[in-house]
Amino acid sequence: MNFKKDEDTDELGALMNLDHSAVLQEARIFNQTPIRPRHSRLLLAKILFLLYRGDSMPTTEATNLFFSITKLFQCKDMSLRQMVYLTIKELSTISEDVIMVTSSLMKDMQPKSEITYRANAIRALCKIVDPSMLPGIERFIKSAIVEKTPAIASAALVSSLHLFGEAKDVVRRWANEVNEALNGKAISQGPSFFGGSNPNQAVSTSNIVQYHAIGLLYAIRQHDRMAVLKLVQGFSGQNKSSSWMGGSGATLRSNMAYVMLVRYAVRVMENDPSLVPQLHVLLEEWIRHRSDMVSLEAARAMCQLRDVTAKQLTGAVNALQVFLSSPRPTVRFAAIRTLNTLARTHPEAVQPCNVDMGGLITDSNRSVATFAITTLLKTGNEASVDRLMKQMQGFMTEISDEFKTIVAEAVRSLCRKFPGKHSVFLAFLSGVLRDEGGYDFKRSAIEAIVDLAKHVP
Repeated sequence: MNFKKDEDTDELGALMNLDHSAVLQEARIFNQTPIRPRHSRLLLAKILFLLYRGDSMPTTEATNLFFSITKLFQCKDMSLRQMVYLTIKELSTISEDVIMVTSSLMKDMQPKSEITYRANAIRALCKIVDPSMLPGIERFIKSAIVEKTPAIASAALVSSLHLFGEAKDVVRRWANEVNEALNGKAISQGPSFFGGSNPNQAVSTSNIVQYHAIGLLYAIRQHDRMAVLKLVQGFSGQNKSSSWMGGSGATLRSNMAYVMLVRYAVRVMENDPSLVPQLHVLLEEWIRHRSDMVSLEAARAMCQLRDVTAKQLTGAVNALQVFLSSPRPTVRFAAIRTLNTLARTHPEAVQPCNVDMGGLITDSNRSVATFAITTLLKTGNEASVDRLMKQMQGFMTEISDEFKTIVAEAVRSLCRKFPGKHSVFLAFLSGVLRDEGGYDFKRSAIEAIVDLAKHVP
């Protein structure tokens, strides 16, 4: 155990003070026989460290290094192979003739290869392939998208999303396969490159695959408003019989995919106000979703809608009020931050949460406590200002500059709301100027004082 710890410490220390020339000289070991996996893996880590550090590498030098690294494909060590994939992806942007490694990557994509090999080979191949050569590997990627193994399907979907920017017309032709990966059922294409000739082989039903599939499908259909609307409705339980997915009644199992659906619904509402009433019902449905992640996203979306009324906000505010008492700090933080933003435009809608927010003033998470106080300052009355400002003063030194700036901006808005408390605000702002803080925070505090002097007689 101690020996392994010492080994790891030595490897980490070796990366801290690297000399560019020395690393390139050491790269000669890639040409040695037999291949030394551990030594080669450490050297690849050094090369990656140099690239991530921003060291420049001439094209000729990078090309020679690239082809030296490709010789490591002869070694079957899985850890080394993963480092090889990562390094050739990084070098491919500054090397020449990188397409020559395609044959090695295609070999690793064969059905008998390890799953780790196949998924990483797809990522590397899509990184180095020229858009003009994409039609040549198109059927391989399409087969990978509907592959039953989640790692392979996700690798193909994410790689396709990266390729979409440069080869939109080609990637759009994969919409049927992406749709099948999203729905979790297979389509018949004849013999599969990845696993025999069974046309009824089920594609992956992994949650992460659905998340990646819905992201790619939206990218393909984003300029077709009706297609996006049908996508949103198809997985919300509406219009299943006429859904563009064929009325299959498919359901999403991925909470992250539901979050994306919420965001797509909001974009449709922004682009076509006539659809707001229809999609507003969906947002209310998602607010009641069993997943906190989905419910919080839907509530946040509802609070950010243009021209939303206090009555329409009731469901979102009630859900956020429940989340304020969650045992998880992240959920409390998300809820109080959303309420804080809402209080700027609809303070009356947030007032029913004042009692719950009051309990968060002493929250152990100072970020939550800061948002709670600033929100109460926006929704409370003049009588509560002294108490809240005193509590805020107590832990200003314990929060980051980002939250100090939020406090200063909140105080600035309160100067106009409660001009009778200008002495309290001025004492607070002058006090925080004497404390440590960054430029943005100090500027916000000074602007608040100037604003106070201008608008308070």
